[in-house]
Formats: sequence, structure tokens, C-alpha cells
Amino acid sequence: MKQRIALGWAGVDVGKGHHWICLIDEAGTTVWSTKVVNDEAAILDAIAGVLGHADEVVWGVDVTGTMSGLLLALLAAHGQRVRYVPGRTVNQMASAYRGEAKTDARDAYVIAETLRHRGDLQDVEVATALVTELRLLVTHRTDLVGDRVRVVNRLRDVLSGYFPALERSFDYAHSRGALVLLTGYQTPQAIRRTGESRLRAWLVKRKVRSADQIAAAALGAAKAQQTVVPGQDVAASIVADLAAQP
Repeated sequence: MKQRIALGWAGVDVGKGHHWICLIDEAGTTVWSTKVVNDEAAILDAIAGVLGHADEVVWGVDVTGTMSGLLLALLAAHGQRVRYVPGRTVNQMASAYRGEAKTDARDAYVIAETLRHRGDLQDVEVATALVTELRLLVTHRTDLVGDRVRVVNRLRDVLSGYFPALERSFDYAHSRGALVLLTGYQTPQAIRRTGESRLRAWLVKRKVRSADQIAAAALGAAKAQQTVVPGQDVAASIVADLAAQP
């Protein structure tokens, strides 16, 4: 029959596909150590395994982001106390174990040892469902904004290479109408050939606000450049593609 310990420290080396959990006793001796797939059933089995060895457990994780979301939620459901062990703290503690190869098991042990020696580590508060959802939405929105900025910057860079007058004519980051224009017309020749009235009608049909001003500014830029820059056709197709991206 296995002997239970009164108090244990469980270090978790968090990973995307799997975690490694190491439970130690008050002397720093490993009581239980195993790899755990990042899956609900596997994590539940691991929690039961740890709690089967100790009356009380203090858990520690080195990541509190999305990779540890399911683990933290299940630990919270079991009323377990979890502390955050920063990566830099783990690295400092790991210097005492230089003779050992760096593995997930070693890292989990170091996290557990850090928990045992440090009583000043911050508790991890598991977010409520609403906070978690909002955090995911904000992160997603930030990613989308970042992607959009990169697309607009690339568009302006390509456009300025062969039609700089049009690139200077609009704030593409804040003008939907200017981007709509570029989905159909990207060169001085095409804009001049279409003419202001037909260009304005084309924009109005696509529900562009300030179609008059956009058409006039585009034609003014087109009239200012008669030269065809080498590579213009390929560059124009790239601009059209970038402008059409949502």
C-alpha cells in the first residue's frame, strides 16, 4: 500500500500537446512524476493520481496562458490552490541542477522545488467564463488589427513603387472607399481611361461614401503621372489583391 504524505508540491511543466507533472514531498523527494496529455480525461486522471498521494497539494505552473487553460479550469473545479512560477525564476533555480539534462520531467521537478522553497509566489486566479471570453475576443481583435496594419503597409509600399501620387492621396488605414477604388483601379492609365464621372458611378454602386472626392482625387493623381513603371501590371495585381482582403 502506498504511503500518503501530508503536504506535497506539484510542479507542472506546461506544454501545448502535453504537460509533465511532478509531485515532491517536504524533503524534495519525487513522489510521483508523469507525462500528461493535454486532454480532459488524462488531466482528470493525473489530478486524481496526485491527490491519491497527498492530503494537501500546492500546485505550480510556469504558463498561465491558453496552453494551461483546461488544466487550470479542472484544478479550480477540484478546489486546488495553484501558484504561478515565472520562467525566469525556474531558470534561476535550474542552475542548481546543471548536471542533469534539460527535460520536461526535470523542469516540472524544478517548478515543484521552487514552490517548496518560495512562499511568496502569486496565486493563479482562474478567470470566470465571461472574463475568459472577453480575453479571447480582445486577443483575437488585436491579432486582426495587427494583420490589417501589415496588409495596409504592404499595399502602400507596393503602390508607392509604381504610382506614388495615388499612394499619397489617401489614408488607406482609415478609408474604406480608397481600398474599394483599388480593387478595381490601380494604375494611372486605367483611371484616366475610365474618367471621373464613370469612376464616381462605379464607386457609388459599391456604396462608397464621398465617391465624388475619391474619384476626383484619383483622377488628379492619374493625370500627374504619364510614365509606366516597369513591373506595373504585376504590382497592380498585388495591390488589388491586398485591397480586397477583409
